[in-house]
Amino acid sequence: MAWGLWGRARGGPVGALTLSALAEGIQANQGQTSGRSSAGPQPERALEPEVEPRSASAIPPAGREPCPSPSGQGPAPEGPHQEPQSSWEEGALADLALYTAACLEEAGVAGTQATALMLSSALEARGEHLEDNVYALVRGLLAQVPSLAQGRPRQAALRVLSALALEHAREVVCALLPSSLPPDRAAAELWRSLSRNQRVNGQVLVQLLWALRNEAGPELEALAATRALGEMLAVSGCVGATRGFYPHLLLVLVTQLHRLARRVRSPDTPKVQAPWHRGPPHSHASCAVEALKALLTGDGGRMVVTCMEQAGGWRRLVGAHTHLEGVLLLASAMVAHADHHLRGLFGNVLPQLRSPDDTQRLTAMAFFTGLLQSRPTAGLLREESILERLCAWQGDREPTVRWLGLLGLGHLALNRGKVRHVSRVLPALLGALGEGDARLVDAALGALRRLLLRPRAPVRLLSAELGPRLPPLLDDARDSVRASAVGLLGTLVRRGRGGLRVGLRGPLRKLVLRSLVPLLLRLQDPSRDAAESSEWTLARCDQALRWGLLEDMVTVAHYDSPEALSRICHCLVQQYPSHVPSFLSQTQGYLRSPQDPLRWAAAVLLGFLVHHTCPGCVSQDLLDSLSQDLGQLQSDPEPAVVAAAHVSAQQVALLTHAQARPRSLRLLLRAGLWPQPCPRRPPPAFADSPFQSRSFIGRWGCVGPG
Repeated sequence: MAWGLWGRARGGPVGALTLSALAEGIQANQGQTSGRSSAGPQPERALEPEVEPRSASAIPPAGREPCPSPSGQGPAPEGPHQEPQSSWEEGALADLALYTAACLEEAGVAGTQATALMLSSALEARGEHLEDNVYALVRGLLAQVPSLAQGRPRQAALRVLSALALEHAREVVCALLPSSLPPDRAAAELWRSLSRNQRVNGQVLVQLLWALRNEAGPELEALAATRALGEMLAVSGCVGATRGFYPHLLLVLVTQLHRLARRVRSPDTPKVQAPWHRGPPHSHASCAVEALKALLTGDGGRMVVTCMEQAGGWRRLVGAHTHLEGVLLLASAMVAHADHHLRGLFGNVLPQLRSPDDTQRLTAMAFFTGLLQSRPTAGLLREESILERLCAWQGDREPTVRWLGLLGLGHLALNRGKVRHVSRVLPALLGALGEGDARLVDAALGALRRLLLRPRAPVRLLSAELGPRLPPLLDDARDSVRASAVGLLGTLVRRGRGGLRVGLRGPLRKLVLRSLVPLLLRLQDPSRDAAESSEWTLARCDQALRWGLLEDMVTVAHYDSPEALSRICHCLVQQYPSHVPSFLSQTQGYLRSPQDPLRWAAAVLLGFLVHHTCPGCVSQDLLDSLSQDLGQLQSDPEPAVVAAAHVSAQQVALLTHAQARPRSLRLLLRAGLWPQPCPRRPPPAFADSPFQSRSFIGRWGCVGPG
């Protein structure tokens, strides 16, 4: 392109270059062109500035046309020596555009306004001819805008940028992105000005979206696009321009957060500081989170943002190991408060479930899993198709994929009419109970609990299947697994309480009796979740089996109350005498627990169980084994455990002495022919617990005097 006389003057000072000088130069260039083609028509007068200049030096002289307007030009006559009129127009308009950016700094208020307004009007009319010069012009504006005064001069200059973006959105975005990383205040202002213009903000957002999702592009370009989106979406009203690609933009932003979370600990991560922000520097992830918040808030999803803040979802989204948990929380919040976008989001998620990129695939899987909580959304696909996909995830080598599949099965179980084929789901859930990853076990236990909450749940089938699998999980070393397993048992008892009340001796009754001792001891569990879950499950057992010990169980859960614990042990021994050896053997196993509260609780429970046991109900071998283990606790490092073991050992010795009576007397006692079937033995007297506050007899809920 011919630069004309402006190319030769490029290195000159720009302070004296006013609108008049620009007009004179263009007129001279026009005269040279007209001399070569005398038959060519004269261009019409250019558009007048929309503001009245304040300086005479900024007003074009009479008869001078600063920028020819293409609207009034007719076709040029053909001739052998004529140059195309459009070539001259492009050259003059490009020269005017480039030098306008240079003279905006020192042309004065009037010259700045007139020049910028005239240029923006010309660009709006013929902006499509400036592809090769848009980058240079935007960079010039970027350099000059910070020095312009606030108000109309700066607004006029920003209008130039909007006029360029109207026809050349991609070129404008490419020119501004390099200044967005590290953050630049001038670039942020230009992004916000583009966001306020309803004619161009949609086009610019689309270009930023493509830059963000371009997997083959440079990583820094995606980071810059993330920051630019944050600036634009923060402007009120800009989110309306995302109509049509809102779900796609939301999914891309969350996927970008996943990429940023994976590279948080990378040594190559650039440390970018924004000096104009108060407080600590903003990271790339925080910028993406703010963009996501603005996107949700601008579309009426303020409750989604609030729910995420209350649940710690934003913190999880930026975590390297908790990002998918944050995605699940976001999906749940959208199901509850932004269901108008679920169909579009679900449609954008499905193609990415088979993406070769791990961040895209896992993020899509997490969204897919979370959106299954919505019945209308889950109804978009056939049940067989969803089950086939989720069950296929269970064969994946990646534990995270199996975890998401188990969560999906749990969400699907809540929807009535779904998961009718329990036989297909149950093997996957039961198999996950043996996983080494706590997330998978928790997800499987949660899915089984949701199956029990469905109408006509297969309680007897689940009781039989969980009989050999659930008791070991009650003593699992992982706190979350223990709490989930105890909660599942409570739900199972609640759904099967009808059969327990009428005395059915099925698998559920066996499971409950096998779990009573762990539940009582887990009331002293150091994990608060496990202790509260044990209390809730024991309350369900008391309700189903009609013990009438709810007050005593709550007291034992919160206070050191030997009287309440004694009443519980007396009830168990009297109602289930054949299970007393099993109760004692289970309690004996906890004497070797590495946790001090559990060893102390086991020693105390063992003392009361032995005290209420009648002679002849327990073998001498078991008593000898109990005496030996209690004797080993005499060297325990915890003094309270030593004292409790000493008292319980005395109870074992008393029961051993009672069983040493003649065999004929024991037969009379068992037959009920002796007036005193169980000779009274002195009750155990335990010292106060160092792990709980003492309660008064008959004053449930009181923690002590005063």
